[in-house]
Amino acid sequence: MFALVFFAWSMTPSLLPRPWYLQGVATGICSATGYLVGLGVGRLARWLGVRPRWSRRARRRGDIAFAVVAAVYVPVALVLGAHWQRQVRELVGVPVDQPLNYGLVLAIALLVGLALRHAGRLLRAAARRVSAWGARYVPVLVARVVATAVVAVLTVLVVNGALVNGFLEVVNRVAATADRGDPPGVVRPTAPERSGSPASPVPWESLGKEGRAFVAGGPTARELSAFTGRPAPTPIRVYGGLSSAGSPADVAALVVSELERTGAFDRSVLAVATTTGTGWVDPAIAEALEHVAGGDTAIAAVQYSYLPSWAAFVADRESPQEAGAQLFDLVYAAWDRRPADRRPKLVAFGESLGAYGGQAAFSGLQDMTTRTSGALWVGTPNSTAVWAGITADREPGSPERLPVVGGGAAVRFASRPADLDLPGPWGPSRVVYLQHATDPVVWWSPDLLTTPPEWLEEPLAPDVSPEMRWLPAVTFWQLTIDLVFAVDVPAGQGHHYGPAESAAAWAAILDPPGWRPGDVERYERVVAARSGG
Repeated sequence: MFALVFFAWSMTPSLLPRPWYLQGVATGICSATGYLVGLGVGRLARWLGVRPRWSRRARRRGDIAFAVVAAVYVPVALVLGAHWQRQVRELVGVPVDQPLNYGLVLAIALLVGLALRHAGRLLRAAARRVSAWGARYVPVLVARVVATAVVAVLTVLVVNGALVNGFLEVVNRVAATADRGDPPGVVRPTAPERSGSPASPVPWESLGKEGRAFVAGGPTARELSAFTGRPAPTPIRVYGGLSSAGSPADVAALVVSELERTGAFDRSVLAVATTTGTGWVDPAIAEALEHVAGGDTAIAAVQYSYLPSWAAFVADRESPQEAGAQLFDLVYAAWDRRPADRRPKLVAFGESLGAYGGQAAFSGLQDMTTRTSGALWVGTPNSTAVWAGITADREPGSPERLPVVGGGAAVRFASRPADLDLPGPWGPSRVVYLQHATDPVVWWSPDLLTTPPEWLEEPLAPDVSPEMRWLPAVTFWQLTIDLVFAVDVPAGQGHHYGPAESAAAWAAILDPPGWRPGDVERYERVVAARSGG
């Protein structure tokens, strides 16, 4: 019965639309969770002395009644699930799937649910055997508790050690091999303002795949001049790969020396970017900064991993934080040695795992606004301490999805560019958090297993299904599935942040002279024309 209830709950909407096959996986996991809860309730009832003695006839009637309920309940849940998925797709602007695909959800859910149930029974059988052996030497209750703990610990060790770590090792090897390749169209830059160029001491091959794409990409001085209507310099981009120097500290020091070599401290804006797991710098954020500042910019970044962000987040959460703090601290020290009237604006930015690592350079908002002229954090993971602290300090009545802190004088949160327009004035240092109400990266947390989040208890955003509710365990698994395709939605939804959003945020942070309100839309048209959109 509990499995059946959790089956229906799993069909309810979450933040993003789910493909039918992932819906089947989520439903199977949720149904198995409900089954486990039901076993726990039954065990608790028996422990309390509730032991009804049903006759065989009563049991048979109960089985028939349950089968009839399930025969009606399951199809209704599938139909409602298809309806809710169409609703979510329309809200986020994704084409509607063929509804017939949802008939296959039941088959996948049954396979996943049965597999998990049998795995649970194997573990229970193992615990019973260990308990039976231990009961020879200690009291039965003690033997059961110890046996359960031993099996649980061994299971975790096997899963983490043999399965997860082994899988991550394979992923790391594949990613390291891919890191030696080049994206299509990437050519070694000749401009001295770029790492890896003939004028740079940093070997081109050492930058890694994403590093080479970063230093070779971006707008040219001619393109920037055409956009701003005035002469523009070539933007500076410096980068250090994992193999560019002997240690992460050496790589960060090498990047600072590249800033010195290229004259980055003489530009009007100097940005420290924290990359994602593979060393990726989001071109939407970097190019928006260069357009808003007219190319008079320098961006510094380092690679700290070969793993994609999801794998790096699972395997190693310390490296992005160490890399983000290390690079910023070294750049800040070099920046601080300049005369105050000859320093560029120092800003920081990062997206996703880069936002998680980049904010580790600061103890909180006050430290961030003291040591920078501004920062842009995009799609910050829920486990980021600085983000969580700022969000918790929001003004009463402001929602968790769009907090208002201190009237917006130092920090503002935005799901759309218009959200940056608050009544109060900006201060000298401006921090912007871009976070969509439908971004599972921002809202996913293990706490969802047992605790309803505030953002679901408050009035929902217009692009979130009004039918979405927190359900124990189920909401956690729904958002976990949402993470898989978080970027495969139109810009402005999920974990897909578009160029217009970045441009509006940088314009608000830097307040550049000559920037007009319509320039964000004009920049968006430039990006669309360049990409053929």
